[in-house]
Amino acid sequence: MNAPELIHELEQFTRKHLGEVETLFELTAEQLNWRAEEGSWSILECIEHLNRYGDFYLPEIEQSMKTGNRKQPAIFKTGWLGNYFAKSMLPKEKLNKMKTFKNMNPQGSQLDRSVINKFKGQLETMLKLLDAAKEVDLTRTKTGISISNWIKLRLGDTFRVVIYHHERHLVQMKRVLSNSPAHTTSVSA
Repeated sequence: MNAPELIHELEQFTRKHLGEVETLFELTAEQLNWRAEEGSWSILECIEHLNRYGDFYLPEIEQSMKTGNRKQPAIFKTGWLGNYFAKSMLPKEKLNKMKTFKNMNPQGSQLDRSVINKFKGQLETMLKLLDAAKEVDLTRTKTGISISNWIKLRLGDTFRVVIYHHERHLVQMKRVLSNSPAHTTSVSA
């Protein structure tokens, strides 16, 4: 995989996500908190879930880049586990459900628009990290993951996992909004 092309693709995803998050500010509190059914997540719960992962991954990525290999080769070689995790995050036609760890599950939390602002800030930080990653070896630089202290992923795979995870939940939020009875504003695609 071409490393500069991967960074470019991930920057495009992140810029698209920033645009989609901007449209959330136009929604009413009712739309942001509406759930399709018991046990499903509202738009704000989806955003809070992403914030919780960002609280782990953004500092982890930044730290690994400070101590990682400083020269980026033209090729990124994905690891088998990292590639599996990244591909599993991409949304499919019928969104496959995944079990969420208890500490990452926002259901029942008291949430307001501040979670949108926080996520917007995390996306802006991600763009800065992607820019800085142009000078780092995406294959040899490793990061920890949120589910185990024992497993390390290649930095390029970690970026893919996190950003594809964003994509997955932004698609989920669009579905929540499109099914909402108060649906008067749409989140742009």
